[in-house]
Amino acid sequence: MLFSIITVTYNAAGVLAPTLESVQEQSFRDFEYLVIDGASTDDTLRLVDDAQIPTAKVWSEPDKGLYDAMNKAIDRAQGKYLIFLNAGDAFATAETLALIARCAEDDPDVIYGQTQLVDSARNVVGMRHLTAPATLDWRSFKNGMLVCHQAFVAKRELCPHYDMSYRFSADYDWCIKVLRKSDKNAYAGDQPIISFLTDGLTTQNHKRSLKERYRIMCHYYGTVPTMLRHLRFALRHLSRKLK
Repeated sequence: MLFSIITVTYNAAGVLAPTLESVQEQSFRDFEYLVIDGASTDDTLRLVDDAQIPTAKVWSEPDKGLYDAMNKAIDRAQGKYLIFLNAGDAFATAETLALIARCAEDDPDVIYGQTQLVDSARNVVGMRHLTAPATLDWRSFKNGMLVCHQAFVAKRELCPHYDMSYRFSADYDWCIKVLRKSDKNAYAGDQPIISFLTDGLTTQNHKRSLKERYRIMCHYYGTVPTMLRHLRFALRHLSRKLK
């Protein structure tokens, strides 16, 4: 099949319904849906069962956190491309997967697009502050994670395991690794393909996530260039606040 859509859950009953609904309503149906659950004790599994997504496959067992569960998903997925759609996040429209499938016709290694932010009431509160560029390679991420992980669709054969030494930003490291191996990337266009719930795990741990991303930047792009780049980021941020 073309896509493996992956949702990692743990006691996610409060936010999962919009994710399941967005998968169920997709007009393009050549996908499997993997739910990797960390042995939830709430209604998470009942919601997945009630959604009756025909290609859903569910594993529920203890894990070592988000990235451990994502690694299990990589091992179990069978689709040509992987899409990580976290609990609370959703495809932007019912035609999103069809759009991504059209991009896949030229056999790119990575398909990516824009992300809009939604609150817990599913109101759109704006676009993600980092904008996905029209052209992308691994060097693009020296300016930060320009593409939201959920809007980053990668060929399964290029996907390594997530580095679990990072608790909050292993997805940033993972995307860089994938891009370093990719030869051709496809931009899905200016309209958002993902609705990202703003009060997720990484949002709650924003400062710790930024510290990890700084370490990752230093590793791939050099310590001194990263320091100078962050100085420019700080000056820009200060200028915006003063205005």
